[in-house]
Amino acid sequence: MTDSVPTPAGVPGEPAGYLPAAVEAKWRARWADRRDNVTDIAGAKRPFYALMMFPYPSAEGLHVGNLFAFTGNDIFARFQRLQGYDVFEPIGFDAFGIHSENFALKIGTHPMELIPSNVANFTRQLERAGLMVDWTRTVDTTQPDYYKWTQWVFLQLHQRGLAYKRKAAVNWCPSCKTVLANEQVEGGTCERCGTVVEQRFLEQWFFRITDYAERLLGNLDTLDWSNTTKTAQRGWIGRSEGAEIRFRVLNAMEDAGSAAVHVTAEISSGIHEIAVFTTRPDTIFGATYLVLSPEHPLLDDVTTADQQDAVAAYREQAGRQDIISRKTNKEKTGVFTGAYARNPATGELIPVWCADYVLMEYGTGAIMAVPGHDERDFEFATKFALPIVRVVAGPGQDAHTPLHEAYTDDADARLCNSEHFDGYPVDEGKRQLTAWLESKGHAKAVVNFRLHDWCISRQRYWGPPIPIIYCDACGTVPVPEKDLPVILPNIADYRPDDSGVSPLARHEEWYRVACPQCGAKARRETDVSDTFLDSGWYFLRYPSVGDDSVPFDREITRRWLPVDSYIGGNEHAVLHLLYARFLTMVLKDAGHVDFDEPFTKFRAHGLIIRDGAKMSKSRGNVVNPDEYIDKWGADTFRTYLMFLGPFEEGGDFRDAGISGVKRFLDRLWASVHAARAEGEPDREVMQKLHQTIKKVGEDVPRLSYNTAIAAMMEYMNVLRRGERAPHRAEVEPLVSLVSPFAPHVAEELWEALGHTRSVFDSGWPSFDAALAGGETMTIAVQIGGKTRGSVVVAKEATQEAVLAAAMADPSVAKFVTGTPKKVIYVPGRLLSLVL
Repeated sequence: MTDSVPTPAGVPGEPAGYLPAAVEAKWRARWADRRDNVTDIAGAKRPFYALMMFPYPSAEGLHVGNLFAFTGNDIFARFQRLQGYDVFEPIGFDAFGIHSENFALKIGTHPMELIPSNVANFTRQLERAGLMVDWTRTVDTTQPDYYKWTQWVFLQLHQRGLAYKRKAAVNWCPSCKTVLANEQVEGGTCERCGTVVEQRFLEQWFFRITDYAERLLGNLDTLDWSNTTKTAQRGWIGRSEGAEIRFRVLNAMEDAGSAAVHVTAEISSGIHEIAVFTTRPDTIFGATYLVLSPEHPLLDDVTTADQQDAVAAYREQAGRQDIISRKTNKEKTGVFTGAYARNPATGELIPVWCADYVLMEYGTGAIMAVPGHDERDFEFATKFALPIVRVVAGPGQDAHTPLHEAYTDDADARLCNSEHFDGYPVDEGKRQLTAWLESKGHAKAVVNFRLHDWCISRQRYWGPPIPIIYCDACGTVPVPEKDLPVILPNIADYRPDDSGVSPLARHEEWYRVACPQCGAKARRETDVSDTFLDSGWYFLRYPSVGDDSVPFDREITRRWLPVDSYIGGNEHAVLHLLYARFLTMVLKDAGHVDFDEPFTKFRAHGLIIRDGAKMSKSRGNVVNPDEYIDKWGADTFRTYLMFLGPFEEGGDFRDAGISGVKRFLDRLWASVHAARAEGEPDREVMQKLHQTIKKVGEDVPRLSYNTAIAAMMEYMNVLRRGERAPHRAEVEPLVSLVSPFAPHVAEELWEALGHTRSVFDSGWPSFDAALAGGETMTIAVQIGGKTRGSVVVAKEATQEAVLAAAMADPSVAKFVTGTPKKVIYVPGRLLSLVL
């Protein structure tokens, strides 16, 4: 009698073949019944927090890009569970914000009805995907039991003086009727609707993130994050060392009889000094004019009477532009204020101009213009016939070398036309000039940052109300914690208008309240907060879901955080991550958490395209996960997504490729059911198995999922070469290796092999180093007759294995745009593809 693996009885009436729908339904139900994915938060001995960025639940449902990201995180989480960790893999829904509100307005459904429906659909799709999610600990940012604590976070910042309100220039979309962040403006238009954006001045709530700029920057060196993400954050924070130099402003008038300018009096309202920040104090001898931003607070004070109309008209013109357009507009415009300032280095009077290429959000909102060595200043000076002086000379140049464009190459350059500083190298000149100006009381060395304070106000409806009350007697009063949450009311007329005021301001019955301090009549803040505040702390809430007495339990948070692994999109590499880090630092300083950084490790996933093109509705090439899971099963779909290319780069989704992954799982199914227990396993096969265990065990922690799958496929070819009957010892470890990628079928086959525990509680297979060290060979890969790379494969690798290894190599695969017409394999030497 043959001692083979019995046919599984877990799916009644199932034929011998692999039927994904039946297998997956069975194991989803089994996991739920056994609470397999429910984490023992309080009793975990080896906690591992595997977090994915929570999605915005759109009405269209789960996008393939979402599933690509979530599957990558799930594989890593399941791998950690197989290593013996108590893994917590939560998910939730980032459901407040303008996207939801605009869609609700478009279809005529209130967001309080739309969002629960969207969340239910997303939940259904995510459950079908076989994620190891603990569904007992989800969050929805639109629910009062969550945004109560979002409002609490606001109050923590307010108590520490880190939340304040001021009038500020903002980007305003006349169509969406709301403030836009700079990142939401593309080419002067709203990224959502394409409307030309304008600038407005509105009272806004801000968080003082700039107080944490140095800490946010310095801590990046300690984080296990991808270099591209850290570089993006460093660029956004934008640290620069320089000097703040003060220029005294004077009124001047033209002498009627000559062109010479005579100083007649200091400005009648008192002496004014314009402070400028510069990273190039070494060039001050070449500063021939000053420029103020149109929003500069001293602009009105320094403008002379005869120039007031011209300056007012220019300011109005600049106000019609959004901030991004002002940064990128190459056409230089400006207006003379009529005022002059004294250059503290030369003693000469230089004119003070107003121009929109200077922004209040960086430095002091004023610059000293050095047209000889700054491209923007050179263009401006050329247009308005202002003096251009060379004060830096490169190799082969001197003080008299003509300037036909701004000279900006500092390498081996020295100062010139700078009196007793002539001859200094640029870096030494910076130090010397700063010290000299400081000794004369005209300057001080400072560090500046590109980062500016976080504007959290939104003049919309769909968001958490900011927990502030205004009282004529008491002023600005925070809502007491006992009165949280400030409930967002269900109002029918939530459409925004052009007033710049939230729709909540139209509902007196909601915003009229008693002052919590004196009891007098008062009014609520009607702005709601930015959705980045909702997502800036959600990772703290997950482990404590169910405890409504605190935002996060102190002991549970100490046990589970910071997050061990965080996976998300590169589009959030700056703002979301920066804001989450900032809020964590504030909460640490307030004594609520014990760590500075929320995410120990972060990796950004790549993007999925289809047939070489970006997915979009207009192209009709959007991948609907439901359709593919219906046809192929979740396990096949998951594994194929991971096989498309490197996880951190993404890949090209092509329908023709998915069948190969299904064949692999079919062969795995057949191999388990054909496995024999008698006799001894084949030594060569076992050698390949141990090489595969080693390879997959190294690739998965690196998120190199595509090469791990290629290695398993290569092993399958060795295992079933000539359709040999495999030994149980040869196939059982492969089930474990496959399990993070295809969890349903792995559970089914593990059970078929006679195990009663989940495959995920059975440990990761170990490898024998002696067996794993088998011989390899290097195969050159040609595409269209040109060598595009090489792959290292086992010495006994078949043509199919070599091809799979080549297609898993991104440096090779990027040249393959379709199914090869012909594959030529010269054993041990060459693989050639004809396209």
